[in-house]
Amino acid sequence: MTLTTTGPAGSTAPAPVGPADARPQTTQPASRAGRPGRLQRLWRGADADPSWARPALLGLLLVTLVLYTWNLTASGYANSFYSAAVQAGSDSWKAFFFGSSDAASSITVDKPPASLWVMALSVRLLGLSSFAILLPQALMGVATVGVVYATVKRHFGAAAGLIAGVVLALTPVAALMFTFNNPDALLTLLMALGAWATIKAIEQASPKWMMIVGVFVGLGFLTKTLQVLLVVPFFGLAYLVAAPTTLRKRIVHSLLAVGTMVLSAGWWVAIVELVPASARPYIGGSQTNSFLELTFGYNGLGRLSGDETGSVGGGGATAGGGMWGSTGLFRMFSSSVGDQVSWLIPSALILLAAGLWLRGRRPRTDLRRAAYLVWGGWLVVTMLVFSFMAGIFHEYYTVALAPAIGAVVGMGAVEAWQRRSSAVGTIALAAATAAAATWSFILLSRTTAYGDWLRISVLAVGMAAALLILATRWMHARAVPFVLAAALVAGLAGPGAYAVSTTAQGHSGSIVTAGPAGPAGSSRGPGGAGGPGGTPPQLPGQTGTTQQGANGTTQGGPQTGGAGGGMGGLLDASTPSTAVVAALSADAGSYTWVAAAVGSQTAAGLQLGTQLPVMAIGGFNGSDPSPTLAQFQQYVANGQIHYFAGGARGFGNQNGGSSASSEISSWVQANFTPVTIDGSTFYDLTQPLQ
Repeated sequence: MTLTTTGPAGSTAPAPVGPADARPQTTQPASRAGRPGRLQRLWRGADADPSWARPALLGLLLVTLVLYTWNLTASGYANSFYSAAVQAGSDSWKAFFFGSSDAASSITVDKPPASLWVMALSVRLLGLSSFAILLPQALMGVATVGVVYATVKRHFGAAAGLIAGVVLALTPVAALMFTFNNPDALLTLLMALGAWATIKAIEQASPKWMMIVGVFVGLGFLTKTLQVLLVVPFFGLAYLVAAPTTLRKRIVHSLLAVGTMVLSAGWWVAIVELVPASARPYIGGSQTNSFLELTFGYNGLGRLSGDETGSVGGGGATAGGGMWGSTGLFRMFSSSVGDQVSWLIPSALILLAAGLWLRGRRPRTDLRRAAYLVWGGWLVVTMLVFSFMAGIFHEYYTVALAPAIGAVVGMGAVEAWQRRSSAVGTIALAAATAAAATWSFILLSRTTAYGDWLRISVLAVGMAAALLILATRWMHARAVPFVLAAALVAGLAGPGAYAVSTTAQGHSGSIVTAGPAGPAGSSRGPGGAGGPGGTPPQLPGQTGTTQQGANGTTQGGPQTGGAGGGMGGLLDASTPSTAVVAALSADAGSYTWVAAAVGSQTAAGLQLGTQLPVMAIGGFNGSDPSPTLAQFQQYVANGQIHYFAGGARGFGNQNGGSSASSEISSWVQANFTPVTIDGSTFYDLTQPLQ
């Protein structure tokens, strides 16, 4: 007796059944009754999976873990702006909750604190070090690969899941961000979890799973505010189109997801907005001490329009762009962005179009088409927003595209191969292979790091594989796997080389890029006065380019290597010398802040060196009205601040920001005694001029 069961691809397969009493009865543990034990099940996976699937997945996760951790501490404190906030959160629960830059909670970072929470807990457990800060990021990368694999595999099979996971793991910007301490790592993981939960919700027409989607999106908001909302439209559209229930229920379930999203993010926002300003830190990045203003202004609509009060510049509203690069439809393929993420975007778009065409006449509830809507919508919407946003844009933002690229390539390649009997399937797979090889050749031609052999080999192998794919129906069966392997190698060799080059070097500062190393200290982002490639100046008392802890032990590798750099002290920071650390640490218990400095990066370097609170005047850019001159004067009168770091600078009131930092600096220089510590100038705020 047999019945048919639905497999991952919607196909049917016979499954033997029989009366319950005919099944062997035993009271022995499962592993002793001929059934696999836990370790065996972990290795073998689901019964329906091919025998190679689970070992291949475990191998992929292990290789990803090694790639992301083998040189993890080379970046030292990486982005010192966030590392200082992590150090503060590991010392003070108040700083932890609000995401303060210092343990005395003078001002927050310019993002919500979810990513800081994870890293601060790691530091509380392991102690302050580069490894403790960056390990959670690497683990998030491995988890994201696993989530993308599991989501794609559900309806396209293990091969599609593995392709998706490999593409994600080897995307250069993913290798960068999952070994760095920016919020983008957690954001990317949460968006991938949102896609996974959406697929589950669609399968079951489940309000519970739609609410779980809302939780993941809400946590994404607490990681990087409005950016997470880019994935929401097609998550919702896919559910409204494909969930196997009535339209009324689909709408109600979607509204429940929105409500859960608001609650899972809004609780923290409500607390911050309702707590009196005197009882919490200033909201960094805002001009009115409001998280809502930060969300919808500097970090929200301002990123689209370029009107970001207090920022260091903008991209402009025209296609010509400005400080943040040219905007336009092909921005993701430009010289500054292309090699970060775009290697397989042309192939993904081809396979997405083919997949939607091939599923076009399926029933409304077709789960594969729903998956194309979820991942393809994520890819297209995010790519278009990044391409046309006129405000602050950094290349590393594009890590948000990596899971969608991997998923679409994995799903589309398997779909096209399974439908190779049709012209659409065969041509789409061949075209995607040729596009990957050709675009990789172009991207590899932009660097001399790998010589000519790699780009020529990629082009030759890829084009040959594309032509042979068109002829697979006339080919001996034993030759087909070699053709498919050649297509995969041609598509992955370029980004794989960039990913390995990325993890082989350290990255520091606030503007970092993936890929092979350039000149020492070079930056592919805006270089401030020096332009692109500018070398960051030294902080007060800095004697080298390695980061050190308060006891002088090295915490990481070169702080200005490879793809580091940025706008002077504002976008990069290094640890001060032991003499400066000793001076600032002396009698530290008598002060709320051992020092104050204009700009968060300068303050962060001093704070990480001393592991003591340092006030960041004006926040990241030095352009926030925190503190005002009157407030600073009161702190000084109360004896709460010991030193003021001379030579630190901010952008002040550029683009409408506050001039408070400039006023404070002028007042200090006019009224207090300068002291030289190891060749650097500080002002002792306990010693007014006579």
